[in-house]
Amino acid sequence: MKQRKIPMRMCLGCQEMKPKKELIRIVKNKENEISVDFVGKKPGRGAYICKNISCFEKARKAKRFERAFEAPISEEIYEVLKKQMEEEND
Repeated sequence: MKQRKIPMRMCLGCQEMKPKKELIRIVKNKENEISVDFVGKKPGRGAYICKNISCFEKARKAKRFERAFEAPISEEIYEVLKKQMEEEND
């Protein structure tokens, strides 16, 4: 039996390719709303990040989310993302 290919995505923080299932998807929809997509099924432009707060901080500092979504990202969105990630890690 042929083994299925594992979809790989790059983490915005550490810039490493990792299996999609290990990463958290951040998504921007048509209304330009940015949210955390834990299921990976929301429609829109996705960017991926490790479940690691340090990766999140790195990506935030380097403005990688802004580049990925080609849009400015408000401080409150970062706070929501960080809170959701912290809850997920508990």
